[in-house]
Amino acid sequence: MFELRRKLHEKGVLGVNERNSRLIMELNPRKFYPRVDNKVITKSLAIEAGMPVPDLYGVISHQSEVRHLPEIVAGQDSFVIKPARGSGGNGIMVIADRGLRKKDTYRTVSGVLLNEAEIEHHVSNVVGGQYSLNGTPDSALIEYCVRFDPLFAQVSFQGVPDIRVIVYRGYPVMSMVRLPTRSSSGKANLHQGAVGAGIDLSLGRTLDGVLGNDSVDEHPDTGMPIRGLQIPHWDYILESSSKCYEVTGLGYVGVDIVIDRDLGPMILEMNARPGLNIQIANNCGLGNRLRRIDEILNPADTPAERAAIARREFPAV
Repeated sequence: MFELRRKLHEKGVLGVNERNSRLIMELNPRKFYPRVDNKVITKSLAIEAGMPVPDLYGVISHQSEVRHLPEIVAGQDSFVIKPARGSGGNGIMVIADRGLRKKDTYRTVSGVLLNEAEIEHHVSNVVGGQYSLNGTPDSALIEYCVRFDPLFAQVSFQGVPDIRVIVYRGYPVMSMVRLPTRSSSGKANLHQGAVGAGIDLSLGRTLDGVLGNDSVDEHPDTGMPIRGLQIPHWDYILESSSKCYEVTGLGYVGVDIVIDRDLGPMILEMNARPGLNIQIANNCGLGNRLRRIDEILNPADTPAERAAIARREFPAV
C-alpha cells in the first residue's frame, strides 16, 4: 500500500483527500461557493465579466410558476431545463425539437417524446429540490440549447460535448473534452457514462480518453478515434477559463465550456469541486503541475498571460 502511494506521488497523481484538504478547503472560501453552486448567479457573474453564456429564456422558482413554462418556451424548438443548484448532471433535461404531429409534444435529445404535462412535472420536481445539492427547494433554468460544433459529429452520441478546464490559482493546468455516449443518454457527464478525452494544453489537440476508469482510444458508439481532434478557439478557451479565477474568487475551479456551431465558445458552468478522472484522461497527474504553478506564480499576470504560460509549461507527456 505504501509503495503504491509512493509511486502515485512520484507521478504527481492527486488524490481525493489531498484535493479536499489542500485545494478545496484552503483555496476555495465557502462564502464564494454560491457563485458556482447556483447557476443563476454563475451566469450573471459571467455576463458581467463579458463572457458569453447560453441565453436564459426564463427561471421558475415556485410551484405556482410551473404553469408558465409553455409561455417561456413559446417559439423555441429546442431548450434545456436544469436545476440552479444541481450537480453531476442530475435533473438536466435537453429538448432537441418539437414533435411533428402534436403541437404540445417535445422530443428529448435521446429521442423520447414527452408532452407538456410530463415536462411540467419534471420542472416541478426540480423546483421541489429533487436534484439540488442539499435537497432544498430550487429553481429551474430554461435556456438556449447549444448546437455542437461539427468537429465533434463523429465522436459524440446525440448530445453536446463540453470542455472541462482545471484552473489553479488563475492558471489553466489540465483539460479534457467530455463526449456524450449512448449510456450517458447524450449527456456530457463522466459519472453517467460519457467519455473524457485529454487535451494537450500547448496545442489544444485531443489525446486518448477514459471511460469509467478504463483508458479508451475510440468512441464506444461510433468507433471513431478520439485522438488528434484540434479544438477550435483554443487560445480563447484557455484565457476565458483563466478569467474565471477573478470571476469566482476560487483558487481551484473547474470551468465547463461548450462550443456552439454558430456562436462559438460559451461558459456553461463552474465547479468548486472538480473531479479527478481528468488525470486518467490525460495520463498525467495534477500534482506536479500544481507545484510548478506554485514555483512560477506571479500575481500580476493577466488571464491572457496565465493562459500563455499554461501552453508553454504543460505540453502533453
